[in-house]
Amino acid sequence: MTHIFTRLALTALATTCSTAALAQATTQAEQQAGTASDDIIVTAQKREQRIADVPVTVTALTGARMAAIGVSELDEVAAFIPGLQVQEQSANNPGFVIRGITSDNGSSQQGARVTLYYNGIDISRSRGAWQDLYDLERIEVVKGPQATLFGTAAAVGAVSFISNKPQPGFSGALDASYGNFDRTQVSGFLNAGNDILSGRLAFAYKYRKGYVRNIAGDANVPNQNQGGVDQDDLNGQDQRGVRGSLRFTPSDSITADLVLTYDGQRNPGTAFKSRAHAPTGGQTGDYGYAELSGSPYSEAALGARKLGLDRNVYDANLTITADLSPGITFTTVNGYRRFDALEIFDADGGPAAYLEFAEDAKGDQWSHESRFAFEGPKYRASVGWNAFFENGFQRVPFATEEGTYLACSVSASFAPIRSALNAAGIPTGTGCVAADGTIPATRATSVLTGGRATAIPYSSVFTNFGNNDTYSVFADATYIPVPALELTAGARILIEDRQSGYSSVQPNSVILASLGIQSSLLGTANTNGNKFVAEKSFMAILPRFNALLKLNDDLNLYGTISKGRRSPVVQLAAQRTAFGVGPNLQVVPQENVWNYEGGIKGRVGPFSGAASVFYQTYDGFQVSVTNNGVTTTQSAGSAKNLGVELEGNLKLASYLSVFATFAYIDGGIGDEAENGVFAGNRFRLQPDTTASGGATLRVPVGGATVYATPTITYKSKVFFELPNNPAISTPGYTLVNLRAGLEFAAGKYSVGGFVRNATNKRYLIDAGNTGGGFGIPTYIAGEPRFYGVELGAKF
Repeated sequence: MTHIFTRLALTALATTCSTAALAQATTQAEQQAGTASDDIIVTAQKREQRIADVPVTVTALTGARMAAIGVSELDEVAAFIPGLQVQEQSANNPGFVIRGITSDNGSSQQGARVTLYYNGIDISRSRGAWQDLYDLERIEVVKGPQATLFGTAAAVGAVSFISNKPQPGFSGALDASYGNFDRTQVSGFLNAGNDILSGRLAFAYKYRKGYVRNIAGDANVPNQNQGGVDQDDLNGQDQRGVRGSLRFTPSDSITADLVLTYDGQRNPGTAFKSRAHAPTGGQTGDYGYAELSGSPYSEAALGARKLGLDRNVYDANLTITADLSPGITFTTVNGYRRFDALEIFDADGGPAAYLEFAEDAKGDQWSHESRFAFEGPKYRASVGWNAFFENGFQRVPFATEEGTYLACSVSASFAPIRSALNAAGIPTGTGCVAADGTIPATRATSVLTGGRATAIPYSSVFTNFGNNDTYSVFADATYIPVPALELTAGARILIEDRQSGYSSVQPNSVILASLGIQSSLLGTANTNGNKFVAEKSFMAILPRFNALLKLNDDLNLYGTISKGRRSPVVQLAAQRTAFGVGPNLQVVPQENVWNYEGGIKGRVGPFSGAASVFYQTYDGFQVSVTNNGVTTTQSAGSAKNLGVELEGNLKLASYLSVFATFAYIDGGIGDEAENGVFAGNRFRLQPDTTASGGATLRVPVGGATVYATPTITYKSKVFFELPNNPAISTPGYTLVNLRAGLEFAAGKYSVGGFVRNATNKRYLIDAGNTGGGFGIPTYIAGEPRFYGVELGAKF
């Protein structure tokens, strides 16, 4: 009840701003939302340019455009950017995909493929990368390897978030919405200052109950009641963020920006739903209710009794730009980011206390980059250096009940035990949970111990550590022999020092020991808490070449050749040897990609847009494989990727514009015998065809403006794992959305409504997951129909 009153109060707050405070007219949203002819200025090449003048494939969405479409989450935004996919399994485990190449591994020992930048600072480490979208100036997505521009992690591209900076004057805004599933969002900003010093405070709060009902522990519904804890409904949201910014401009030649950000989640658990283990009542399928109860031992072993995520991210950024003389600019960007996240999840997807895991991830990142930029009538150039340091760990605790685990496991090692249980009338393997959701496996411990025990709790943990330091120098030069032609060449030279650590506590099973088998339940080696360490250094040179041909003032052709690289993996674990447990070190070679690309972009009359075609070749293509809860990286050999990306805006009238995007990406592992089980497989998480479209309507009616933005998005079939498995995929699907309403008082107030997934289409956002590594894949349903009302005020 307290939550309800709090949310109602926050919603009401948006409607109680004083009339005297609302005093400004035409808004940025009115100027930019849906207008096809406005030039978007981007900084993809570390200087302000019209997007049409950047000789690489880049898509940009302004904050105003995102608000007009009605998207406020990364996965929603990605649907309108060709070549980009974002999978939000949870805020702690996002998957970022550019042109079929995924960056989502949480291991501290591994590097990213897709760079995420926040105000010029690399935030690519998966568990610290998720960023709420509020009060943004724009998002830029630069596709293709961009090492000279965005650092070593930009093997296939970069996603850059630029927040709104303080401006002289006084202004502010407050927006709120409320919808089904108690969906409540409140966001806003307050800006004040003068030409020398100005500040901006922005915030967002987002809440939504889970859309997958979880009956575990519910006193009003029959269930197995593991531990008697009433678990929350799943796939919900409880997120908050605040950002404070200061801009200091002591002279016309110096600008300093300080940005401090906090981002936090208290989300309920993720709905990993099993097709094999039904909840009480026997309901099966991917889209019904769930019974994920965790383990009675979760609080002691995993760190919390309820499923869910507790995540905090702290970020500080200082950027200083100085115009040293005409044509020479110096910029330094410095950042610190710290994240800590504890996520408790039920990996078996059913009511049994079988596969109960947590992930406890923490990390610190320090970044410094400085560069000089030079500009003349026939040239542009930049040179600089970068240092990036990160230190973190990923700790993975595991909890189960021994007899239940042995009964439910499908491991060949436990086949004799399962035979003994079958003889005692206890079904095993994927049948360890009965069709009606009851759990015969809970009797397994009594049978295997001859009645001496009815339940034996078991817990273990393994931890990987990463301490990675990177130093680099980079340079870019553009020669302009004639005004219509620009030729660019650049390279980054880098040195990496990658130090990996590993420790584990994997005690022997009590039941297995009584049968003469000295082994942990997961079968992994036990370092008894001792930490193994390995360190390797690497060097690389990453070039790029670009050409831009200006057909006229509004239309450009471009071509690019660039090299990308995913860092080698100093992969360290433990193994049993004749002399005891020792380190198991595997150095997975770096992944190299060459990208060849060309395109056209610009404006012809009322139409503006871009078209590009690319071809990429990979060697040492890195893939992640999960077995018994442990994810490792290995090389799958060669890969190829061919694609086409299109986007366009057409202004049909002063009050109506339409927009659309399309991408076809044919990427996968090379079909050669040496690529083993991965040969011929499509890239995971990447549909071969995606498309989106919509219209922006703004019609003056009396003293008000009626607005409407209908949109539609499409994805073809997606495989969620490598090797591809039809059972671990989702068919293609189409989503229909609408945002509409009324603005009045010269745009100072707005009232409207929204609906997302209007047809209530059923689809999956993930499958396989940790359970898949144990032979029991789980499935995560996508969002159902969401709808609600929204209010806004600006001053």
